Amino acid sequence: MQSLKSDALEPTRPELARLPARARLMSRLPVYGLPILTVLLILLFSLLLPQTFPTMLNLRSILADKSIIAILSLAAMIPMVTGKLDLTVGYGIVLWHILVISLQEAGLPWPAACLLVVIMGGLVGLLNGVLIEIARIDSFIATLGTGTVLYAVALWHTGGRQIVAELSPAFHAINATFVFGLPVTTYYVLILAVLLWIMLEYTPTGRFLYAIGANPRAAMLNGIPVARYTIAAFVISGILSGFAGILLAAKLRIGQASVGLEYLLPALVGAFLGSTTIRPGRVNVWGTMIGVAILAVGISGIQQFGGSFWVEPMFNGMTLLTAIGIAGYARRRRGTGNKPVTSTRTDKGG
Repeated sequence: MQSLKSDALEPTRPELARLPARARLMSRLPVYGLPILTVLLILLFSLLLPQTFPTMLNLRSILADKSIIAILSLAAMIPMVTGKLDLTVGYGIVLWHILVISLQEAGLPWPAACLLVVIMGGLVGLLNGVLIEIARIDSFIATLGTGTVLYAVALWHTGGRQIVAELSPAFHAINATFVFGLPVTTYYVLILAVLLWIMLEYTPTGRFLYAIGANPRAAMLNGIPVARYTIAAFVISGILSGFAGILLAAKLRIGQASVGLEYLLPALVGAFLGSTTIRPGRVNVWGTMIGVAILAVGISGIQQFGGSFWVEPMFNGMTLLTAIGIAGYARRRRGTGNKPVTSTRTDKGG
């Protein structure tokens, strides 16, 4: 079953050398288009909103608000490398942030509660991986089903009410602390991004994951244990989702089932945008970070102009469509060249 397809859009060096200057510039548009657009948005909002946008207060607000989305985008990105989707990153955070508070309410020390939630997140990822690789269920269907069950458990546990507990100040500090003037959650995101980047780009594990995403059958014939690495990708995703739930609990200080699902769309948008920039056609860490950044900057600027409550989902959807349109335009231009060019198609499936 196929869950996700993408085309590798990044031109090779020999291809670039054969292109005229204008065509060469257009071919690089998918690589640098979103970073340039992000910078232009920052400059635009800074000029239009000089009193509120280019301030340290606004920077801190953006970083604090979007750190959880960034972590969830990284969680969604890892299975996408193997060609799979993980929808439980949005559903799971609902249960995890409730559970970490409930465990503390029951008397469990907060470090133990956090550890247990992270372990449970990994176990849910393991279940997803088994359903997809062993039971051969499409990743979209499997994770949608698992995520819906998690959400139902959260509703049952809370009974539709808020979960309130006396939480340790040390637990609050894992989200509320500032380091060198920036929220500590910013450093969590940076550390995770660097670790995942190193793993994907400079280790055999990363090469195996990309090979599975490109062609699982070929990867298997080359001796790569496809099922094992795909399951591991979902376990990592589940662990990151559990960690994001802990941060959400420390931020809100209450648990409620109505909070969390709004993180699903921006997390997936950030991960999808990551496959259209820096290394177009290939899901990558820094592309994902830029995808989250452009969402954060755009939404912050529009809201400061007095945008309504529907602005954020509208901007998320429009940004995704625009990015995919740019990538598709570049791909079509490459296909109209006089000389045949070597392209890589990655059929990502399970």
